[in-house]
Amino acid sequence: MYQIMIIEDDSVIQEELSVLLQSNGYEVTLLNDFLNMASDVKKHSPHLLLLDINLPVQDGFKICSQIRTFSSVPIIFVTSRNTDMDELNSIMLGGDDFITKPYNTSILLARIASLLKRTYASEHAETLTYQDVILHLESSKIEHQGKEVELTKNELKIMAFLFKNAGKIVPRADLVEYLWDSQLYVDDNALSVNITRIREKLKQIDITDFIQTKHRQGYLI
Repeated sequence: MYQIMIIEDDSVIQEELSVLLQSNGYEVTLLNDFLNMASDVKKHSPHLLLLDINLPVQDGFKICSQIRTFSSVPIIFVTSRNTDMDELNSIMLGGDDFITKPYNTSILLARIASLLKRTYASEHAETLTYQDVILHLESSKIEHQGKEVELTKNELKIMAFLFKNAGKIVPRADLVEYLWDSQLYVDDNALSVNITRIREKLKQIDITDFIQTKHRQGYLI
């Protein structure tokens, strides 16, 4: 499920967008701390942002610029500001789309779906298989003999990396670097926690000893 973060200070519009997105199958994160918006985006790692321009503390243009220093997450400006200069600034600063209020909900949903598909289609287009274990990238699930369990975004990324390097020892440092480059910000300790959680989930579908720990080297499937 795609996670969309809404950065909007109008509570009515915020609620309207939240209901609209949830009813169309999206997970929604609301951001109300306008002092630490960029760091909160980094923390939650959403798949897409709906960003207003007129915000307390600092405007959406500045926030977009800050986010672009560490993330390529798709950003749609949803704003009442509708001049050509506003739209140009949004593009120049790294925005992916620009929609003015009041917006047509069908058009907004279509723009969101199109941008998500364009951004993540290649990432989620494949299914990876090793031995009799199947990793479904689009649905974030791992399957074994007809049983399946759902993985978090971090867990999916870890398993995808291991599957693509099946039969080879993957150094812990390579996994951490890969996750950081994906804007997931997993450190060495968090990696261990995620591996433990993945192993517990694998047990639920009768997979044991699938991920091997190679002492002082890394992981192997």
